[in-house]
Amino acid sequence: MNSLPHGKVLHKILYNSWEATLFNVDEASQSHLAEIAANMGVELFVMDDGWFHNRNWDNAGLGDWFPDKKKFPNGLGGLIKRVNDLGMDFGLWVEPEMVNPDSDLYRAHPDWVIHFPTRARTEARNQLILNMARADVQDYIITTLDKILSENNIAFIKWDMNRPASEPGWQDAPGDPRELWVRYVYGLYRVWGELRRRHPNVIWQSCASGGGRPDFGILQFADQVWVSDNTEATKRLSIQEGFSQFMPAITMEAWVTDWGKETVPLEFRFHVSMCGSLGVGGNLLEWDQAERQVGAECIELYKLIRHIIQFGDQYRLIAPQKNNYSAVQYISKDKSEGVLFVFRTLIPDPFRFPVIHLRGLDPEAMYSIEGFEQPRSGLAWMQAGVRVELKNLQSKVMKITRLTT
Repeated sequence: MNSLPHGKVLHKILYNSWEATLFNVDEASQSHLAEIAANMGVELFVMDDGWFHNRNWDNAGLGDWFPDKKKFPNGLGGLIKRVNDLGMDFGLWVEPEMVNPDSDLYRAHPDWVIHFPTRARTEARNQLILNMARADVQDYIITTLDKILSENNIAFIKWDMNRPASEPGWQDAPGDPRELWVRYVYGLYRVWGELRRRHPNVIWQSCASGGGRPDFGILQFADQVWVSDNTEATKRLSIQEGFSQFMPAITMEAWVTDWGKETVPLEFRFHVSMCGSLGVGGNLLEWDQAERQVGAECIELYKLIRHIIQFGDQYRLIAPQKNNYSAVQYISKDKSEGVLFVFRTLIPDPFRFPVIHLRGLDPEAMYSIEGFEQPRSGLAWMQAGVRVELKNLQSKVMKITRLTT
């Protein structure tokens, strides 16, 4: 997708620390996680919530975007250097549109939040929403985040936005107060645009209370978006199919988490997430060596095929929203290589496996598909198709290669 801020730049495989450490972050704990992630082949380490001033739980700190002195007495530089020395880029979680009443920012500027002066201010998740329609709020966020990005080697920002609006009032609005949401979005775009101008190499991820902000407008500034807080792999199949109706796979951040680990194999979870921009969010501290090895092997495979997934054409062959056996295919623009993903969730036996009709191949060229001995023409693969047998909660990833003559 050439209209993305960084065009055709491969998205790196990230690890996010949230499930492992929650708010209990410091240089030692994050460095240990980074070492595990690097050994698995991860390319981008993202420290999530808990790193900034007075942030020990979700009831304080939002708005004060500078490193907590107790957790990081020497700033973020030591951790970032360790991550970079391990061969990974460093990323950071922020939620700049929000503020906790227990914060230096709110104590200084209680008028900066969206509110009606005659009504109580309803907190959700212990937070209120800053009025991004205000120029002074925009300036504060630009200045604060610019300082963090200027002083640290940060390659990736996960920008979150975690609560619905209430009391949508704007006292002293320059025009009609009902213009709040239009002006809010323009203000948000100004902040993102200015920070991108000052830091053009930083990759931005748009996240909003799950999948609340995967729109074409934000893709002027963000290269990838968070799709849903539901990361359970069998449910993600349908979620990701729906997302793909509007957005290309390169924009779809897809994490392997521990949700469903009791029943869904780790390889299956990886294969589902490999259908987009792969990330890992599980608690690596609890993964045993065998699980880490599975992760390393899947990450290695993804690195071999991600250019096809991220830059190629996607074909939804058998829909997971209607079937417990599904298939999705990606093919490069020049039709020289592709990859076929096949998934089976829970189907009673006996089960007659459907024919999978590939698409997008050159009908006159010869192709080989992993798992099948004889090459066939693109026309044959598309018309006669293939059958792929799977057990319950099993998946396969098969490389498609056009043969030279």
